[in-house]
Amino acid sequence: MQIRVPEQRQPEPEPSASGGRAERRRSARPSPRERVLAAVAGLRALVGPRLAPLAPYAQKLRPKYPRPGRTGWRRWIPSWRQWLGGFFGSIGLTGLFLVVAYAATDIPSNLNTYATQQDNVYFWSDGTPMARTGWVQRQDMPLKDIPVDVRWAVLAAENESFYSDPGISVKGIARALYRTVGEGDTEGGSTITQQYVKNVYLTQNQTVSRKFTEAMISLKLDNRMSKDQILEGYLNTSWFGRGTYGIQRAAQAYYGKDVGDLNASQAAMLASLLKGAGLYDPTLSKANHQRAVERWSWILDRMVKIGKLSPAERATYKTFPDPIKNNKVYDTGSQSDYLVELAQQYAKKSAHISDKQFDLGGYQIYTTFDRKKEDTLTKAVSKARKAAKESDPGLAKAAHYGAASVATDGRIVAVYGGPDHRTQGYNESNSTTVPAGTAFLPFVYAAGLQNGVHKERGGAATSVTPETLYDGNDKVPVTTPDGPYWDRSGKKVHANNDDGTSYGQISLAQALARSVNTPFMQLGMDTGLDKVRSTAVASGLLADSIGAQVPTLSMGSSTPSAIRMASGYATFAAGGNHTEPYSVSKITRNGHRVVLDTPQPTRAVRDDVAEDVQLALTESFRLAHPTASAGTGAGAVGKAGTTNATGKDTASWYTGTASSVTTSVVVYRIDLNKSLEPLPLKGLAGTGDDNVPYAVWAQAMGLD
Repeated sequence: MQIRVPEQRQPEPEPSASGGRAERRRSARPSPRERVLAAVAGLRALVGPRLAPLAPYAQKLRPKYPRPGRTGWRRWIPSWRQWLGGFFGSIGLTGLFLVVAYAATDIPSNLNTYATQQDNVYFWSDGTPMARTGWVQRQDMPLKDIPVDVRWAVLAAENESFYSDPGISVKGIARALYRTVGEGDTEGGSTITQQYVKNVYLTQNQTVSRKFTEAMISLKLDNRMSKDQILEGYLNTSWFGRGTYGIQRAAQAYYGKDVGDLNASQAAMLASLLKGAGLYDPTLSKANHQRAVERWSWILDRMVKIGKLSPAERATYKTFPDPIKNNKVYDTGSQSDYLVELAQQYAKKSAHISDKQFDLGGYQIYTTFDRKKEDTLTKAVSKARKAAKESDPGLAKAAHYGAASVATDGRIVAVYGGPDHRTQGYNESNSTTVPAGTAFLPFVYAAGLQNGVHKERGGAATSVTPETLYDGNDKVPVTTPDGPYWDRSGKKVHANNDDGTSYGQISLAQALARSVNTPFMQLGMDTGLDKVRSTAVASGLLADSIGAQVPTLSMGSSTPSAIRMASGYATFAAGGNHTEPYSVSKITRNGHRVVLDTPQPTRAVRDDVAEDVQLALTESFRLAHPTASAGTGAGAVGKAGTTNATGKDTASWYTGTASSVTTSVVVYRIDLNKSLEPLPLKGLAGTGDDNVPYAVWAQAMGLD
């Protein structure tokens, strides 16, 4: 007897606490494969009935291959229907591929570095090029500033259908691909748009992939940019040889002029370089010259053919316009480096240009430097340097000659910064290292005339005039309203004259004319050293170069640069109005004006005070150089400056004005390998009134 055991059910697993329902929902979803199959089945159900009538025809189009009814090798030869189907199929696939490629190709957002970077160009005050800085010789020019003849010379040479084509040349691309793939060679045939794309977005590699990408970007770019924009970009980025990119730099490199000054003949020569500057620069070889002449003539004829040059004008261009042999895009060197340094610092500050912006280039900086005055000043200092080396080579090793010329309206017209910036970056015209000595006395004199003096503490100021008498004796004790002035060591302070001579009672005007020190040391105390300081700063000296507010301040313990000393004296020549010295008059960037903070004149001292200072300086010049003042130096004013009164003969100055330009010259010694501490001159600057600083000044001012 068999006993049946009932089948036991297995208990269902309890749903997890972490979301059993979600688990069941996920398990109920179809897999991606199932969803795709379902979508295909639905599409077949929807479309199938509609396509059913076409099935017989499709069956006929279906290639039967190898072909039935044929034997031998004929079985493998496609029928004409198969050939036709394959042809149209390939066209369709190619079209689809090009559409997809066009849609997938983006115009790169980053341009090639050499296509965006430009150089900065500096100009003399007369507008001629002075120097350029930057790694790339390129300067953008707006299309409106490029003559029409120049544009059409390039288009006639490279792409006469530019304004009507879609941005690419199918024939050119086919020819380039055939030569690249079929013959292992390379060939152009590109449109202007394609060349521009190659210049700014791609590399110069001649490969099939690069050419294809070039074509796609060109098509897209032609739809996004105007033809004029593309042409402007092309003319500004193309390579013309001689280290230059862009038509503006090419015009300067080959003809020494701006692109706006080119004629059609010169433009045709430059256009020929686009085919290869190494082959068409006529200055490189006779073969190059012959090729250049032939292509130049062909381009001009082409311009006539397309109606962009009249036959009459073409007839005037019979002689090949030979370019200059040397590139006149000026490089920096020697003195111009010091000028560029000053102008660059001023341009960034006054135009609020960041270092990053400036380094991208494209700025045209018009300086205040006068080419002739710069040349004259440089020759004068160079002559003094040479003489020092010949007479005492030992002393000359540490010799420095700073010089600067500043106009009464603040323009820095010339500086001498050193023998060569590439070997000495230290700018001697702008250094604040050596004391002014007695060259500082005019500022003390002006402060006294402007503010008056105080003989009693708390009393009202008493005015002084050029005729006011002061004690001009040597070793006069310096006094205050409370009695003698004592230094920190507990000694009475005395004023000294350079040569120890005593002059008795002397007027302030005569004291300045004869460079008698002692009256001015006392005048500074009577006026107030704070007033002396403020007058010097208002006149043009930098506040951080002014010496300590002690009696020796009046004796020239301040350390102004030659530029600032010239600026200070120029204030007196300008009737008491001071204009901060500046080295840049205008800045443009790619033809657009950059806003520049140009300094405006401010009142430093009253006009009558300035006039009195000028009269005293006129007398000073007359007494020291009577022959010059009566001849070529008529109307000139000036004064020497020495540091003998301080017991340290470390600097010798001469500063004076003629024809609204003030020049200051300083000679000093510093061993830059050891420190910036001034060394004794030991006779290096010469002696007497006709010393080295005066000789340099006189030559620079055209008085010698």
